[in-house]
Amino acid sequence: FTFMASVSPILYQGATPVFVDSDESWNLSPELLKKAIANSPKKPKALVVTHLYGQAAKMKEICEICEQENIAVVEDAAEALGGFLNGKALGTFGRLGAYSFNGNKIITTSGGGMLVGEKELVEKARFYSTQAREPFLHYEHKDYGYNYRLSNVLGAIGTAQMEVLEQRVIKKREIFEKYKKELPELEFMPEIANSRGNRWLTTALFKEKGAHLRVIEALAKENIESRPLWKPMHMQPVFEGALAFTDGTSEDMFARGICLPSGTAMGDEEFARVVKIVKENL
Repeated sequence: FTFMASVSPILYQGATPVFVDSDESWNLSPELLKKAIANSPKKPKALVVTHLYGQAAKMKEICEICEQENIAVVEDAAEALGGFLNGKALGTFGRLGAYSFNGNKIITTSGGGMLVGEKELVEKARFYSTQAREPFLHYEHKDYGYNYRLSNVLGAIGTAQMEVLEQRVIKKREIFEKYKKELPELEFMPEIANSRGNRWLTTALFKEKGAHLRVIEALAKENIESRPLWKPMHMQPVFEGALAFTDGTSEDMFARGICLPSGTAMGDEEFARVVKIVKENL
């Protein structure tokens, strides 16, 4: 239950993705993870776990399972900058964690992102991100690399925004609480114990399947953007026939879920308009 960018790097390596469904947290199910490891044709080499919409996955249970099985953990923390679990930053539990600075993220440089984790792995990634250039005066290459870099200007823009990261998280969480108060008819994404997500997007489920599409259309008529939840990866045409350990959880959420307008610049009048339209189309 995530975006395609979580899976593409697996394919770039020539590896085969195996999909594992969510549980009541909306994030990866530890129980289904155990089932997937036990029943996959080959033992997985790594697990990519997403902190969906900036809310923490069950990292204690997940990391314990992977440690027992000697499986590396990589965190897709693209949406989770500023979130914590047990006082530890989301994206710092695994061997590597990746954050996104896309235009719609809580901190943005218009694109690109940040990789954190084990020093040796980060240095290797930095080497490949700069065309795998060897440390010579001339241009020397023993391997091929990529151009996965932010410019100095964009890096400066992102660094400056770090000073207001906490303010943005507080504002995002305030927006979530307002929606939760004004729309008790909806089921909002939960927050697991001892965590503080950044509530990057306020997301919720309608009781009736398909009701979210009616609301999205009504909002669009008023030039207000909203979106369905992520379409699960095992339902994507590109992964037709892929091995997936599911119990219908993410499929159900996709059929009922919405991402509500959550921008930190949204004023009270704009918020009231959104709530009014949602209520009128329940």
